[in-house]
Amino acid sequence: MDRERGEAYIDEEGFKQIIQEDSDSAQNLFLVCEVSDRIVGFSRCEGKLLKRFSHKVEFGVCVLKEFWGHGIGKNLLKETIRWADANDIKKITLNVLETNEKAIALYKDNGFEVEGMLKKDKLLSDGHYYDTVVMGRINGI
Repeated sequence: MDRERGEAYIDEEGFKQIIQEDSDSAQNLFLVCEVSDRIVGFSRCEGKLLKRFSHKVEFGVCVLKEFWGHGIGKNLLKETIRWADANDIKKITLNVLETNEKAIALYKDNGFEVEGMLKKDKLLSDGHYYDTVVMGRINGI
């Protein structure tokens, strides 16, 4: 994760609201991974209502660090791709920190390509600036 502790915190009610809104929208998807009644990961695809953007969604994923390496992010991604393909979504976009080599490899293995780089896009707690890799997966265009 490239956020500071507590940054962009969403409480339980906030999560419930987002999940409800996404459930009511054909352009959005919210997936949750639970282990022993504890949310350990989630992913979200957010589409836009504007017609010119209706063919694509933006993907984001979060997995608790103690659960990295168990395939949770990979499974959330694969389920997202299945959902997008079944719902005629032509493009999935995402942003990933340049240092997250495992995620970049996973995305490439699942049909994503690097579309660009946002230079010195993020200032992290270590005091360094990092690039953001912009990736996309196009299907059926």
